Amino acid sequence: MCGIAGFVSQVPAEVQRLQLMTDQLVHRGPDDVGHWCYENVGLGHRRLAIMDLSSAGHQPMHSGDGNWVIIFNGEIYNAASLAQELNAPLRGHSDTEVLVEAISRWGVKETVPRLIGMFAFAVFHIPSKRLFLCRDRLGIKPLYWGWIGNELAFASEVHAFKGWRDKLEVNRDAVASFLRYGYTPAPSSIYSQIHKLEPATILELSAAVGAQVKLTHTTYWDLPEIAGQISSVKPEEELLEELHAVMKQAVKDRMIADVPLGAFLSGGIDSSLVCALMQEQTTQKVKTFTIGFEHPDFNEALHAKSVADHLRTEHTELYISEKEVLATVDKLFHLLDEPFADSSLLPTFLVSQLARQHVTVALSGDGGDELFWGYHRYATTQALWRKIRRVPKPVRGLIRTITTNGTVQGLTRNIPAPSWGGRKASLNQKLKSAGELIGCESEQSLYHGMMSQFKDPESFLLTGHSLPTAYNQSSHWSQRHHGMARMAWQDTVVYLPDDILTKVDRASMRVSLEARVPLLDHRIVELAARLPSTMKTRPGQPKYALAELLARYVPRDVTDRPKMGFGVPLHDWIRGPLREWTCDLLSEQSLRFTGLFNEQSVQSLLTHHMNGTANNASKLWNVLMIQYWLTANSVR
Repeated sequence: MCGIAGFVSQVPAEVQRLQLMTDQLVHRGPDDVGHWCYENVGLGHRRLAIMDLSSAGHQPMHSGDGNWVIIFNGEIYNAASLAQELNAPLRGHSDTEVLVEAISRWGVKETVPRLIGMFAFAVFHIPSKRLFLCRDRLGIKPLYWGWIGNELAFASEVHAFKGWRDKLEVNRDAVASFLRYGYTPAPSSIYSQIHKLEPATILELSAAVGAQVKLTHTTYWDLPEIAGQISSVKPEEELLEELHAVMKQAVKDRMIADVPLGAFLSGGIDSSLVCALMQEQTTQKVKTFTIGFEHPDFNEALHAKSVADHLRTEHTELYISEKEVLATVDKLFHLLDEPFADSSLLPTFLVSQLARQHVTVALSGDGGDELFWGYHRYATTQALWRKIRRVPKPVRGLIRTITTNGTVQGLTRNIPAPSWGGRKASLNQKLKSAGELIGCESEQSLYHGMMSQFKDPESFLLTGHSLPTAYNQSSHWSQRHHGMARMAWQDTVVYLPDDILTKVDRASMRVSLEARVPLLDHRIVELAARLPSTMKTRPGQPKYALAELLARYVPRDVTDRPKMGFGVPLHDWIRGPLREWTCDLLSEQSLRFTGLFNEQSVQSLLTHHMNGTANNASKLWNVLMIQYWLTANSVR
């Protein structure tokens, strides 16, 4: 696992500029650094050595014929089979060398679809002066790119664009989307000039000085097309065996490393199954890691220990006090390359930090909820829509108008309502939420509302409008499918790469730990897409197929528990130990200085949360993360 950076300029490339970029990525690759300049092209690399720890793995790396130069971030798990197919002499045994030789033999667009793994890389063809940027199918590894003036720059993280920071502008539309979701959806970034290379994409451009630059985007793997395939008609047991075999192979592939390896274990279905498949395929005790919390609503450590005891792993758990978690807020969030509001980044960082003390690679169970419909919100959305659609549209519209009316909202603002999920809220807040739900035009718009923390982010900003995403923009796929299948697909193409995988990447790489996600092996993704819905969810049992496979290794009573999010008690923190920090960042002076927000709207959110008449924790946290990022990075 590594960090990459580079640029194409209209003037001769300078190593100093590359060094400035790669210095910002040292946490992604503390073991080695390399730079290469050719005419107007610069390629830089920071290395976290995982495979072939020798100098034979140094990057930038040339192909044997000298025509190609590559900088690579990720792992190619079928490198050995590709090497056999190439049947060519290699200097070492790194997957990077296999990759660049495969490209030299077959070309970029023919090689990338053959790869099994997670990757983001740049490869330059010297004779034709063409640069290719490539990202893996699911977006596991990050890659940003953009035109800044007449220069193209790219890197694993936005930090690396530091040399151009005075030319970068905050993307106000991205801020609106961030308020809505808590992350910036691809292909946008927090800066107007910088974009995320979308998953399963190859970007090709001419790098010749003075030539007319031509950008070409190629999609080499089409998830909507795959997800739209007809479900298999094979017997359930046969499909389970097929899934079991593919998962075993995916986990086995990700256990290859020249450094110590372990796994995150929460005690839930996904991570427990990954750990079980690991332990089955080794004679060594698998090293597993869990973070425990004093707050019982957020503590998974007891469940994880039960699974670890049954699997007989070498288990390490560390209980963290609330004070220690809070100290991480200041340590972590100002280091992020983009604003990010998923508070589960904190425990993910802490478990990564714990694991890094013992291993360099850790397997994670991420991806199971999206592929096998594990989120409770899918069933909740369907149940709500069945009730809402029974109400005539004119009546729905009238209810929405009444419940969101300013006069009604004002009259009910200070009237308490019964606790909802253990959280206090005023009557007007609940009326407004109910009105927004009943006013939805379709199940799809209802689910988009479910995924939106701010339903109307524009009203809290001076300028900016939410960007289109798979949640609010229909496609040929979503028109042919509906229900849970569509919700899961939307999550897979938006929420998974831009929230979940971003969280795992940033948290793990901040401590130089490589996190691998076997459930997102594209062979599993493709098989899951063909499974009938009854193998994904059944009444009372989401992720049915995964639960059935796990039952072969761990008794059901050990893992049979309500799904628990990997979160923190934000609503209590903002009113308690983070109160002063919150009020300072959201003061009128601070809001005026950053110049993004409608001060009165934000202050109203804050006031009602602090006096207990509303629970605005999620919304406030999104605003706080923007404010904190702007302040920490001296950006306006």
